[in-house]
Amino acid sequence: MKVLKTPAFFKRYQVPKRRRGSGQTDFAARRVMIHQDKNKYNAKKYRLVVRLTNTKVICQIVYATIVGDRCVCSANSTQLAQYGIPVGLKNYAACYATGLLVARRCLKIMGMDDDFKGKEEVDGEEFHVEDEETEAERRPFKAILDVGIRRTCVGARIWGALKGAADGGLHVPHKIKNFPGYEAAEGKGEEAKYEAEAHKSKIFGEHVKEYMESMKEEDSTKYEAHFAKYITNKIDAEKLEDMYSNAHAKIREDPVGKKKESKKPGNTRDGDEITCNGKTYTRSKKIGLERRREKVAEKIKAAQEKMLED
Repeated sequence: MKVLKTPAFFKRYQVPKRRRGSGQTDFAARRVMIHQDKNKYNAKKYRLVVRLTNTKVICQIVYATIVGDRCVCSANSTQLAQYGIPVGLKNYAACYATGLLVARRCLKIMGMDDDFKGKEEVDGEEFHVEDEETEAERRPFKAILDVGIRRTCVGARIWGALKGAADGGLHVPHKIKNFPGYEAAEGKGEEAKYEAEAHKSKIFGEHVKEYMESMKEEDSTKYEAHFAKYITNKIDAEKLEDMYSNAHAKIREDPVGKKKESKKPGNTRDGDEITCNGKTYTRSKKIGLERRREKVAEKIKAAQEKMLED
């Protein structure tokens, strides 16, 4: 038989990285995003990291170091409840609001929120903050979009977070060819079409509104089960656009938001007895190495004295 893999092959074989083998990280794409010129020593190269889970959207501003990534600021869609969006935390509209939140939060930390307001009127049109004329001496804060292993098809939710960050005042290099409402040219010489209204409708949850209305008419039982959280929070199809527009305004006013107050334990200790919520438990205290050695010596001494008595 012909030997296909010689000993030389196995000597040169290099085991792939763990996250590459498990399909969690595209290291070829990551290498391009974090690569920095040698003449820009210690200059940070920021990334806008967008990750979608089964329950929420996570956006982070991150830069790479030799020892690992460092996060400047982050925002996730569960924090949108502070701004009036308690439901629908993983749709396109929530992605836009989360991207807007992380952008305003990042600029607030950098002290650039007054110089770069972004686009306050949401209309779905193409917007690049670097093209705007401002009196600021500093350049816009630049971040490269990091989508991980997500597919970048037309109309994906990732582009909602990108659009929110761009409208929020971050310089995120992008094109509109993947936004909802974009139609590529059919033939040579023809121009591509982009309907900003179609993108705006996705930002304000028009697709969710239409689905709610159609389901309510066709099957009210299924509607009550599918949109139970909306009904609990007294949000119907007509209130969706106002909910998102009000949330955008609140995010611009105060992007930092409220911090949760840490709950102090109500436990009281008396020796080895601990009282918690009216119940008493026995929990021995740590006595340290020296005290343990003394106890062992006392037991040995007591045992020796007993033996001598016997």
